[in-house]
Order: sequence, then C-alpha cells, then structure tokens
Amino acid sequence: MTFLARAARGSRPVNTTQDCRGPITQRRAFALSVALFVLASPRTQLSAQAPGFAPLTIGDVTLSGSLRTRLESWKWFGGNSNGTYTYPGTLVRIALSQSRPRLDWNAELSVPLLVALPEQPLGAGPAGLGANYFVANDRNRHAASVFAKQAFVRFKRFGGVNGQSLKVGRMEFFDGAEASPKSTTLAALKRDRVASRLLANFGFTHVQRSFDGFLYALDRPALNVTVLAVRPTQGVFQVDGWGELNISVLYGALTREISGAVATSEWRVFALEYDDRRHGITKTDNRPLAARRLDQDHIDVGTFGFHYIGAVERAPGTIDVLLWGAAQIGSWGELAHRAGAFAVEGGWQPRTRLAPWIRGGLDYASGDGDPDDTTHGTFFQVLPTPRLYARFPFFNLMNSVDTFGEVMLKPSARVATRIDVHSLRLADGRDLWYQGGGAFQSATFGYMGEAVAGQHGLATLYDASADVTLSNHIGIVAYFAHASGGAASANSYAAQNSAELGYLELTIRF
Repeated sequence: MTFLARAARGSRPVNTTQDCRGPITQRRAFALSVALFVLASPRTQLSAQAPGFAPLTIGDVTLSGSLRTRLESWKWFGGNSNGTYTYPGTLVRIALSQSRPRLDWNAELSVPLLVALPEQPLGAGPAGLGANYFVANDRNRHAASVFAKQAFVRFKRFGGVNGQSLKVGRMEFFDGAEASPKSTTLAALKRDRVASRLLANFGFTHVQRSFDGFLYALDRPALNVTVLAVRPTQGVFQVDGWGELNISVLYGALTREISGAVATSEWRVFALEYDDRRHGITKTDNRPLAARRLDQDHIDVGTFGFHYIGAVERAPGTIDVLLWGAAQIGSWGELAHRAGAFAVEGGWQPRTRLAPWIRGGLDYASGDGDPDDTTHGTFFQVLPTPRLYARFPFFNLMNSVDTFGEVMLKPSARVATRIDVHSLRLADGRDLWYQGGGAFQSATFGYMGEAVAGQHGLATLYDASADVTLSNHIGIVAYFAHASGGAASANSYAAQNSAELGYLELTIRF
C-alpha cells in the first residue's frame, strides 16, 4: 500500500514520559482517560441513542464507529511490584463507508490511548500486557496515536459473476470466519472456538493489527472459496499502526455447510504460508541464545489444516462437536520445521431455564524435544487473536496442552455469563513456555519464551465473565481470572507462583 507507506513516514505516535515535558503529561493523560469513561457512561449515551437511533449519513455515505475503554488490573507471577498494576486503555474507531451495487469502500481511523502504564525494569521478563505496551512504546508510561485501521475498496460481482468479490487495500481478516452458518450454535462455535486461531487482528489489545493486500471471495449459498494475499501491519502493543512488516502471508480456504432437518454441520480445509523476511530478528525457540543470534535465515512455514463443526437438535437439547487440526512444514531459519496442533471439543445445551451450554475439550500444540538437532518442532501460531482461546493471556497455542471445561448461562436476554476451568500443561518440558500473539514490530520477534527446566505442569486457571447488553449500542464486560501455577511456571516464579487478571470494559457503538 504505497499511500499508506507514505503516510507512515509522516506520522509518529504521541509518547510521553512521566514528567511534564511531553505533550501528554501523566496528569493530563489520566484526566483525559477519566473524561472518556465519564462521557462513555450509559447514562450519557442512553439519552442520545433512544429507540429509532440510526447511524449518521452524509448523502449515501455512512459514519460509524466505536469507543471501547477498559480498566485492567494485573497481578503477575512472582509477586514483584512491577507485576502488580492497574491502568486504563481506550480504543476509538471512526469510519466512513459507502455501499453501491457494484462497489463498497471503507476508510477507518483508529485512535488508541494508553495511560499510566506500569514502568518495567530494563531486561525484566514479561509481566502481563501492560508491561508489553510500556516496552513496545519506547518505555513510555503514556502513549497515543492516530492511524488508518482500514482503507479498502471491494468490487462486487467481480468479473461479472454473482457472489464473487475482490477487496483491495488495508483490511481486517479472521481465518475460519469466511462463511456464516445459519445455525446459531454453529455460528457461536465459529466465532468463539474456530475463528482467529492462526490469522486475525489480535482484537483484545488496544491497538490491534490489520493486513495490507487483497482478498478474493466466491460466495454460494452453502459454499465459500477465499484467497488472501497480504502483509500484516505493525501495531498490537505499539500505538503506531501505520507501517507494514516485511512478512508475506498467503491463505486459501474452502468452506462447505451441510444443512439437515435435525443435524447441521460445516467443514473447511485451508492452507496458509507465512514468510518472515525481517532482518536482525532473534527468533524465540529453545536453542541457546548464541545459536539463535547467529541464525539470520528467514522463517517460511506452511500450515495445512481443517475444521469440522456439527450440531444435532433433539428434544432434550442440542449436542455439538468441534474438530480442528493443522500440520506445519517449512524452514525455521537454519532448521527444518515440522509441527502440529489439534482441538477436540464437545458441548450440550439442555432446554432448561438459564439456557445453559456445557462444553469441554482438549487443545494440543506440539513442542520441540531437542534444542540441539536440526528440526524445530514447536507449533507456530502465526498471527492470531490468542485471547479468544486463552482468556487470561499468559499462554497460547504453542507447546501447550489445554484440558478445559466451561459453563455458559443466560439469566436474561441481555446478560450472558461464563465460567471456565483449565488444566494447562506443556507438551514438552525441554521446550519453552510461550506467550504472545505474533509479530508487531520490525525489531521484535513477537513471541516470548521462558525455560521450564524439564517440567510440564504450567497452571490451573479459573476464570469467570459477565457480558451485559444495555442497548443495541452499549455493552459492559466484567472479567476475573486466577491462575495457580505449577512446576513449570515455578522455574521462573518460585516466590509467588500465581497470577490474577481482572477488568471492567465498556463498549459503545454508533
């Protein structure tokens, strides 16, 4: 995207230190954050968004957007003062769009604002996402920016074929979400347990990522073909999201829905190629640091996989099943890359009061058993939104075994609750405990790893959340998690081998 690259050279994020010399001092930044919380309160917005509220239009151009503000409180493993902190983060998105019979376009700006980030000692290990923001933004406690989140044109009836389209520009993309099932159960499974496992916008962060390139789609009533060729943008933890990274991503998928009177299902087969040609990056793996620094060859990994989801409607309730799997081949710098991952899950929705949905399953991702051989065996999660699958994001789908159970309840049409229990282990104790969600800077690999001294038990995680819909435009989420560490995490955090995360989030859409 040439025009985006030009804009990137002329735009810098606003990063300030704790003193009063920057454009946003600590006092002013905190006051601005509080003002956003107040202005975004339900009382203020409900009066403005009464029944019959319609988006603002200028002719046939639509103005839309969202404001998401979240107060996060972290208590990281180890009990150190730099790992216990609370900070607010806000993300504002404003878009202009237009839909015509043969063409759509969208231009969207993103405004992340981070305040009172936790200052971290030089050389300290990761201590939660707040620490990641601090380090990624030149070790400043406050950071803000404005950049182009999306800027694309979509040609409909491309080539004169109904259902065929071509999107060109900067866009968001979520692997596995190319088609929308008619079944509400399958749609929920795709949104929460299939989509974004390998390629997505890292939507939980206050900056997120986008992709520059093109997306081809052929949509039929029960069939979808998708081809994507893009480069990811920087962002995620760094507030400057203008530039793109020297990483090429190719993705293709075929999705088929099968509908019946009682049972419905969907399957997808996909292929994804990731080619990372950034220079001077030290890879994160279980080799000695000296060996990793000498290995300057690029990463070229091909991932081939599938998913199957199915639901059977019976009088007592709905039974669902989910299968997902992926195999990887390619090169990890100087090493050959061979890895794999899979998920097996099932659920039951009895037709009773509170609309319960009881689910459980196993997610597995391979690790590397020998740091001294010529093969890298750790499954590589590419560029996902890991928080969908690790709601307390201290782990991901790399060298991990996640056995979980969860219960979802709906006390009313506007309230949804969820309680999870996860038993977390490492697939191979000779590998690392990995964290992160992929590349986001030219000089940062994107994944972090900690040695575990041959141990496997990572943690037992308990978490609970409540989503409250106040109106069609306003939602609140409350979340709390406690992780009781095991022998693997004790290798790094023996003093206090537990961690907690709690947050309160408000989202307004207009």
